[in-house]
Amino acid sequence: MEHNYVIIMAGGIGSRFWPMSRKTFPKQFHDVLGTGRTLIQQTADRFKNICSPDRMYILTNKDYAGLVKEQLPDIPEENILLEPVMRNTAPCIAYASYKIGLKDPKANMIVSPADHLIVNVEEFERDINLAIDRTASSDKLITLGIKPHRPDTGYGYIHFENNEESKIRKVIKFTEKPPLEKAKEFLASGDFYWNSGIFIWNFSNIDNAFSSYLPEMSKLFKEGEKAYNTDEEQAFIDTNFPECESISIDYGIMEKSKNVEMVLTDFGWSDLGTWGSLYEHVEHDGAKNAVIGDNVHLFDAENNMIRSESGKTILISGLKDFILVDTEKALLLCPKADEQAIKQMLAKING
Repeated sequence: MEHNYVIIMAGGIGSRFWPMSRKTFPKQFHDVLGTGRTLIQQTADRFKNICSPDRMYILTNKDYAGLVKEQLPDIPEENILLEPVMRNTAPCIAYASYKIGLKDPKANMIVSPADHLIVNVEEFERDINLAIDRTASSDKLITLGIKPHRPDTGYGYIHFENNEESKIRKVIKFTEKPPLEKAKEFLASGDFYWNSGIFIWNFSNIDNAFSSYLPEMSKLFKEGEKAYNTDEEQAFIDTNFPECESISIDYGIMEKSKNVEMVLTDFGWSDLGTWGSLYEHVEHDGAKNAVIGDNVHLFDAENNMIRSESGKTILISGLKDFILVDTEKALLLCPKADEQAIKQMLAKING
């Protein structure tokens, strides 16, 4: 554990979880599952045996600094890295990697989104430690692949070499969210797992990868070495971060590198990216309705995802296969089959 560091990405808006998740208070800061812990708190909790809080780094938008401090009081303030603008995952990972690498060139880094669900935390820890052992002594970049249980079109897929018994496999290709027929082919082949968006590498390897595949970004963040861990750091980031290309770590590095491997995992995972994904992980009634909230009364209703935060009495009759979310400021009523379009619909009404 001496050189283990965790980078938690918590800057997203979570627009497909509207209206619970809003720009001013996105989903990672909500207790989505009703467990008493928010998603970002659960994420930090599951790494407590991997590293201590002083080696956890939270990447988030400047607007959410107060929320992070309130919900994760054990994280040192200097470990809360504030992005002045949204630039996808590669720039924020580069920022954290070079800041940590300056402090500890032998760092082993685990990069994780703040809003995922992990059911079996012990199995998750074993898979993370397996990946750390691999990256600590090799030039590999590791991702966790999730065994698919359905032909889901909302996840990316990873094609891997399926010719050995090891849990760690060489990655052949990444494929972004496929159409349904292609997803069915992937599932039937047995050679594809879901892309979790969780990565493990050591500093030397990710430094080499940024230098090779995103050299301008690498150069920019290396120029900040004199500012990192000083009072000048935020000013440097505020000036230079907006100059970065907006690109994901998947497109920018993982899809280009020849040194990528994947750990085969099945610890119970969801990215909780949509109301439908939440539906899969909450208790259902006899008619397969998932209800979170009080004073909700159902009659002849089936297969619905319902969440009420307003406190008002809600009576629903004859509804089937819908998402209904009622908050103090907004109401969503949408067929479950259309949930992937919520983000686009919001963009239209917001201009």
